[in-house]
Amino acid sequence: MTMQDSRVITYGVIGCGMMGQEHLRNIALLPGTAIGAIFEPDAAMRARAAALAPGARMVDSVADLLAHPGLDCLLIASPNHRHVEQLQAVAAHRPLPVLVEKPLFTQASDAAAVAELAARHAAPVWVAMEYRYMPPVARLLEMAQEATGGIRMLSIREHRYPFLSKVGQWNRFNRYSGGTFVEKCCHFFDLMRLALGSDPVRVMATGGQALNHLDEVHDGRTPDIFDHGYVAVDFADGTRAMLELCMFAEGSRWQEEISAVGPRGKIEAFVPGPTRFWPAHLGDPPVAQVVVSPREPRGPQVHVIPVDPTLLDAGDHNGSTFYQHRGFLELVRGQRERPDVSVQDGIWAVRMGLAAQTAMIERRVVEL
Repeated sequence: MTMQDSRVITYGVIGCGMMGQEHLRNIALLPGTAIGAIFEPDAAMRARAAALAPGARMVDSVADLLAHPGLDCLLIASPNHRHVEQLQAVAAHRPLPVLVEKPLFTQASDAAAVAELAARHAAPVWVAMEYRYMPPVARLLEMAQEATGGIRMLSIREHRYPFLSKVGQWNRFNRYSGGTFVEKCCHFFDLMRLALGSDPVRVMATGGQALNHLDEVHDGRTPDIFDHGYVAVDFADGTRAMLELCMFAEGSRWQEEISAVGPRGKIEAFVPGPTRFWPAHLGDPPVAQVVVSPREPRGPQVHVIPVDPTLLDAGDHNGSTFYQHRGFLELVRGQRERPDVSVQDGIWAVRMGLAAQTAMIERRVVEL
């Protein structure tokens, strides 16, 4: 390491609920990092964050955090509907490098403001898309061209548990989360564009709210968040992709299954859910796999993709949060030129999610 590389990088953190705490645990695994200040308005979440980052100063507002001396970068992990206003505050008052949790915004009317903000922000903005960095997904992306001869069809299935309880239950409502296919599925729409190397032109979808949260009432309102659906996407280069989501399927062995097919063959990734949710009576949790199935010679080739148990214990995303932060730290240190996930990538992911929900609600094909 050079002298510049070895200096401690200090983070300011906006939002330390469940995902923010996962970020804190993973930052702590990276040498040469420190948490300088945290803004988290909920008392219980603030106490948990303080236990994870005892050297951090707890502040009472975003303005106070931006005024804190010695910060090198920022992490935004607040509820979805706060991201745009907080990014605008950062750009106006202290344009440091930012890692902002997905989704970048929650409603179509915010897209222009986000694009304008990115154009004038003096430092890089990296949109957090953890699924890119799951080791089995990263391996699939690395091997896909050779295995398939060029992807023509891409299929993503997520069968998982319902939305977890969060502060104020903001993730139960479209108005705060952006809706399930923005909040949850922007990851998958991002993966589609990344894997196919093309932009979407048309979205078809069906889905809704079948089971989850219908017996809950929060502030006099019943949750309206969707819990299942199918989405089909046509891309500009003629490739096609599909998403299948079910959020009442937590009994599954694999949480994510991704299949990419081309003229040469097929490659699949099988990703287990969070280790902490695997039933103890079933023994050790499953280990991720990538399976290559060539057309000739026929026969699947299974690659087991183990993940460091320390990384599995640090979060719910198959170790990916650590690898994402390692890349962001390199960006802050000047060891790479640009974010892996740009603001434009984040905008496309939200646009696709909003289009899927529009297609479901209005029962029509949405052109992008």
